Amino acid sequence: MRSRQISCCFTGHRPGKLPWRYDEADRRCLSLKRRIADAVEAAYEEGYRHFLCGMALGCDLYFCEAVLALRQRRPDVTVEAAVPCPTQADAWAPDQRERYRRLVEACDFETLVSAKYTPYCMQRRDRYMVDHASLLIAAFDGTPGGTQYTMQYAISRQVSIVDLPLVLEEP
Repeated sequence: MRSRQISCCFTGHRPGKLPWRYDEADRRCLSLKRRIADAVEAAYEEGYRHFLCGMALGCDLYFCEAVLALRQRRPDVTVEAAVPCPTQADAWAPDQRERYRRLVEACDFETLVSAKYTPYCMQRRDRYMVDHASLLIAAFDGTPGGTQYTMQYAISRQVSIVDLPLVLEEP
């Protein structure tokens, strides 16, 4: 079991809630990716070595890519894919399914949180990550949903939060 004290997890929005949707060349998306990479680097400098990712479309995959890039420079980093159910990526576009598959395979650990899809498996995945971490990095725009739920759960569990507010307007 990896230590909660050196573990960091992530929460953030899916493309449907992002102003740039799937356009990762958008300046706001590129800025967020840089801020995620900076937050991951800062977490590493503070002693975090294990990173948990929920592997959802959008911000989760940005986070996973940032941690995998950090691992290339810092071999003591480990990455855990916290997969909510086996069918998580089945309905995604083919390019996103391939990206997901590639990223899960690159992770050091894969934890399947629910053996099958249920209406609550995503929240169960979020609780699993928070319960196994002492730091949560969040890309949040203030709207209700899974990211807000995960942040509230982290607060209730006294997990520290680094908030990376989303820039909603065109700069």
